[in-house]
Amino acid sequence: MFDFISDYNDPTLLGAFWMTVKLTVLSGIASLVGGTLLAAMRVSPVPLLRGFGTAYVNIVRNIPLTVIIVFTSLGLADIFGMTMGAPDDFALQGFRLAVLGLSAYTAAFVCEALRSGINTVPVGQAEAARAIGLNFSQVLGLIVLPQAFRAVIGPLANVLIALTKNTTVAAAIGVAEAALLMKEMIENEAQTLLIGAVFAFGFVVLTLPTGLFLGWLSKRLAVKR
Repeated sequence: MFDFISDYNDPTLLGAFWMTVKLTVLSGIASLVGGTLLAAMRVSPVPLLRGFGTAYVNIVRNIPLTVIIVFTSLGLADIFGMTMGAPDDFALQGFRLAVLGLSAYTAAFVCEALRSGINTVPVGQAEAARAIGLNFSQVLGLIVLPQAFRAVIGPLANVLIALTKNTTVAAAIGVAEAALLMKEMIENEAQTLLIGAVFAFGFVVLTLPTGLFLGWLSKRLAVKR
């Protein structure tokens, strides 16, 4: 009954956009977790963690996403034999590698958005928390990050919309998402403009409501200072 959820090679239009949605949701969750950890590293009092966070963000943000996605396939899978738990299912393997690459890339942008939110929290609040005996992790988790997330809902919405459009790069390693189906349809049909318009409309349907909702949520939860 629910086979469509785990179908990684659906050649239909709805199947291709469903693949795009799955890539966006899973990569979004993973990059939010990874970006939060990177942001914590970048403001950490430990120099080694700060250095790692800074190096990761500066390096990954300046590498094209296509290079990262292709590396996950050719580098991790073909050279190092990383099959992502699916040695015989190449469609599933490609999907998981694409999620890994998209998450690693997007986490750098989530980190910078969160770090800008952390910088909006008054220093006095963190100092007061430390004065009552809270350690760095407690100050960050209980005082700073909740306010930082509220302050950067708008920027994080932009990152999510960019991630949705970036999923098209997964076609480079054969993931059956919208861009790959569009390429195949253009190669087989003579209606390039119509096909392009249909897929462009599909992405507008995915991204516009997301942007409007998160924009409304950003205003609703804005921290008043």
